[in-house]
Amino acid sequence: MPKQPELFSSENKNNNQKTTKASEQSVKATTPITAVSDSQSTAPLGEHEMMQAQKQSLQELLKYGLLYSDSKPKLYQQASVNQVEMNQYLSALDLKLVVDDIRGLAFLTVADSVREGDNTMDDESIIDNAKQVLTEDEWSHPLVRRQRLNMEQSLLLAILRQFYVNHEQNAGVGITPAVMSVVDEVQTSLNLFLGDTGSDAKDEKRTLTLLEKLKGHGIVSEVNAQQQFTIRPIIAHVANPATLTALLAHYKALAQNGED
Repeated sequence: MPKQPELFSSENKNNNQKTTKASEQSVKATTPITAVSDSQSTAPLGEHEMMQAQKQSLQELLKYGLLYSDSKPKLYQQASVNQVEMNQYLSALDLKLVVDDIRGLAFLTVADSVREGDNTMDDESIIDNAKQVLTEDEWSHPLVRRQRLNMEQSLLLAILRQFYVNHEQNAGVGITPAVMSVVDEVQTSLNLFLGDTGSDAKDEKRTLTLLEKLKGHGIVSEVNAQQQFTIRPIIAHVANPATLTALLAHYKALAQNGED
């Protein structure tokens, strides 16, 4: 990661009010100021502090790809308020900042111009593509590695997204966290599609392994001591709903054929 550039403030300010703009900039380029952090006071920021806060927010997005309002509220606020300005910088990298204020989420995505070659597929084509790990991406970006899920991970993603949609319909969008139980809800749903292994311990291990993979993508939280976890709001943006719906329908058909 490149070393973070520093912003500077003036010291030993000349009392002569006729100081030129060029000399002010020269002094600013020699004296560092303290970086703004999420833990600092909410007092109004000066111009340079605001620039520093915006820079930190942008760097956080470039490092992790997303920001949540509940975990890093000030950095998220900078992304939300300065979305237009940040997108001007990001456009040079073929990236775009998306802000979901309802769910309290800001994240980076590949610019629309890079995705122009993507085509919408029918359900049959979606299933054909879902049955294999593709060796080539529909789009490529020098700064972004497109990550693909295997079939079981994709199935779990579809189950979780369906649960998340139902949760938002019942509780409201962005109102309360979507909490699920590993055994009572996720494991039971997976067994309907994949079948049980004949061992509760093996079924639970399979479920926890799949959840751990999705946690690495920022889709779910850590499983707690009560065997519960939270579905993160990024799931509403991370996958094509048509793909997941078709995938669930495909697995349902396979499960029904297996019972006949």
